[in-house]
Amino acid sequence: MAASECWSSCLLASNYWYTGLMSDVTREPNEKERRLAENLRVALGRLNRSLRLTHAEADLSSSQREVLMAIARAGTLRLSELAREEGLNPTMLSRIIAKLEAAGMVTRTCDPKDARVIHLAATPEGLALRERIRSERTDALLFALGRLSKEEKHALSVATPALEAIVATLRDRDE
Repeated sequence: MAASECWSSCLLASNYWYTGLMSDVTREPNEKERRLAENLRVALGRLNRSLRLTHAEADLSSSQREVLMAIARAGTLRLSELAREEGLNPTMLSRIIAKLEAAGMVTRTCDPKDARVIHLAATPEGLALRERIRSERTDALLFALGRLSKEEKHALSVATPALEAIVATLRDRDE
């Protein structure tokens, strides 16, 4: 390991520990970078919470809607994978899945080779709800974008690839 690198770990919002090699550039951020990270975290958190306030299927909690969205996005996945990806403990997730299953939004099946393994999939009703939620969230963003100046829209357009790179970096941390 080079002298300019060190191992570090920090708890991320998703309840996963990031452990990776960090260079001196990222190890000691300056005050401007720290403020940017803090402002970005706050703004994205507020945006995410605002978009979660969908009206589609008001009978489901926001946690239930987000779990359904994750299952529908994946197609089929194991309960254990979902728990890890969503940062939920298996007991809480099982309760959420039971409610989604009772509402006809997801199916739960045992693996034919290992009965301990549970596979989850969205039903046609669950997939339709996902599309309504996505459409509602897109409409909310379109409404907000319509109130921005041309310059603000351009700034968002230019920043989008950087935001996607941040997402990719954070997703890759566990691989």
